[in-house]
Amino acid sequence: MELEHLSREQLEELLLDFAKRWLAHDGLWFQAVEKSHGLEEAIRLDAAAWEKFTVNEAQRIMIFLGLEPNGGLPALKQALSYRLYSFINEQEIIEPDEHTLIFRMKDCRVQAARRRKNLPDFPCRPVGLVEYSGFARTIDPRIETRCLACPPGPHPPEYYCAWEFKLIL
Repeated sequence: MELEHLSREQLEELLLDFAKRWLAHDGLWFQAVEKSHGLEEAIRLDAAAWEKFTVNEAQRIMIFLGLEPNGGLPALKQALSYRLYSFINEQEIIEPDEHTLIFRMKDCRVQAARRRKNLPDFPCRPVGLVEYSGFARTIDPRIETRCLACPPGPHPPEYYCAWEFKLIL
């Protein structure tokens, strides 16, 4: 691949396209398992895959950014901005105090696609619990994760899911 010949705009477009391709593969994999084995088994297998992937993603981001282990909430905040889907979903981070960080997924490509098809929200909470807690623990084992809102549970219209991260000293 000859990346040196691409402009900055083309490189940014390629990065977004890579993230979209990854998400498309993830969704197609899930749909194939769901069709073959049912929703419950697909969610169980998805959670098993995310248990490994989220650690790998966090470790790779830490290396890329030069983040030291046990970097607390500042390291988590920075790392969350470099996750694959951060390039294609709209998210926000709120810091209510020095020991708490709240992450909200304001626009999610998966949920938005389901909404366009008049389907109910995807019940991602079981996988999200594995994903977000594993990601945060990899950044710093002192961080505890709590789900504030996530389908299939209720959520306000301004975001799909919200996760609270607390640094326990």
